[in-house]
Amino acid sequence: MEVHLLIDNRQVSADSGKTFERRNPVSGAVVTTSAAAGVEDARRAADSAGTAFKTWSKTGPTERRRVLLVAADKLEAKIGDISQAMAAEVGASGLWGGFNVVAAANLIREAASLTTQIQGETIPTDKPDTLSMTLRQPVGVILSIVPWNGPVILAARAIAYPIACGNTVIFRASEMSPKTHALIADAFIEAGLPEGVLNFVVNAPNDAADIIDCLIAHPAVRRINFTGSTRIGRIIAEKSGRNLKPCLLELGGKAPFVVLDDADIDGAVNAAIFGTFLYQGQICMSTERFVVDEAVADQFVDAFAKRAAQLISGDPMVNPACVIGPMIDAASGRRINAMIDDALGKGAQVVVGGHADGVVMPATILDHVKPGMTIYDEETFGPVTTIVRVKGIDEAIRVANDTEYGLAAAVFGRDAHRALTVARRIDAGHVHVNGATVQNEPQAPYGGMKNSGYGRFDGRAVVDEFTELKWITIEPAGQPYPV
Repeated sequence: MEVHLLIDNRQVSADSGKTFERRNPVSGAVVTTSAAAGVEDARRAADSAGTAFKTWSKTGPTERRRVLLVAADKLEAKIGDISQAMAAEVGASGLWGGFNVVAAANLIREAASLTTQIQGETIPTDKPDTLSMTLRQPVGVILSIVPWNGPVILAARAIAYPIACGNTVIFRASEMSPKTHALIADAFIEAGLPEGVLNFVVNAPNDAADIIDCLIAHPAVRRINFTGSTRIGRIIAEKSGRNLKPCLLELGGKAPFVVLDDADIDGAVNAAIFGTFLYQGQICMSTERFVVDEAVADQFVDAFAKRAAQLISGDPMVNPACVIGPMIDAASGRRINAMIDDALGKGAQVVVGGHADGVVMPATILDHVKPGMTIYDEETFGPVTTIVRVKGIDEAIRVANDTEYGLAAAVFGRDAHRALTVARRIDAGHVHVNGATVQNEPQAPYGGMKNSGYGRFDGRAVVDEFTELKWITIEPAGQPYPV
């Protein structure tokens, strides 16, 4: 599979002619050969987007909505190609690939509906015969930096929402999933976007810092949105801050799942399996810590382990029925193995699964995890989760909040009022009572607290991220002034 840059609606090679390879995480075979953008390519993309903004920002909401609705259809039509690219590049199962495409198409349709919901308001004023009001207007070029793990959903939201608001976009794709991301960009261009409204840039891993520096500093770029690790998010925020440009950050997570003493155990296990092991736990919302009341801990852990043991792990390119596919690279396996060894040495127990073998790892659960173990605090980002046993609601809430992250959380309990009280006390951007931690609906605001980032995608809240709020008055020209 070959990938080109996309500038002014034309597929082009890198100015230097440089390329890089993406290899399958299991076989090591080359699956994608991609153009490797340099600083000059990045600058051309930004110049193009800046020029296109002058006209696209004046395009009416009906036309923006029309293009986005066509883009959603074009994306859905590529479900086979995208799923194949995801399996080859990032080890995604057919379930995860199909889920990504369908969810992304619905998100784009939701973004289309927002084009007529970008509104201001009138403001009371003490000045006679004066109209005081606010309006929201496009900001300029948006730099969207997207990761490999939810490549279609995360790319769609990073493109569709800014465009719906009248901005233009530089879509900087992940080096891990260049073909997947190129197919998404193609869907938007095929929908009829004018030249420069969406430019697609991808680079070799070693060139990332220079490309990002160039794009953030470019005068046409007015907002940055980044989804990825907290470590890189800090770097993006610092670079954006030095250039006085706002950014929207959706970063890492350590999602807690609280199981109260009156929980529906079967229901909790169903949500636990989905939220923990979908796409082998490589989702920022994946459940990484089960906070379980000791009154039901044995029952929950036994049922959870039995279900996890039935999950098939392997390579979806070889066995399409496997649920637990390969991790993104062997470094992930080594990192998680070190966490497991540390936890076992400090008293934790493996109740199902075990160590990773390269990039392949079975569904794994560690019980009796406690503070002081590396896996208690650090994001695992793999098919492994932990059980922390607690006594009572107050301790459950304390442990759920005992993390630097605050993206997603869940609470299970039959007493809905009590479970809601717990949910309100958990520091997370979204909390689900009797539901999994992995959830996303385009009409609902999505984002995190603490070190999981700031700002909100989705829902009407996203309009605030990609528009400027301007105050305007219309006053009598002949009004008196005191000086």
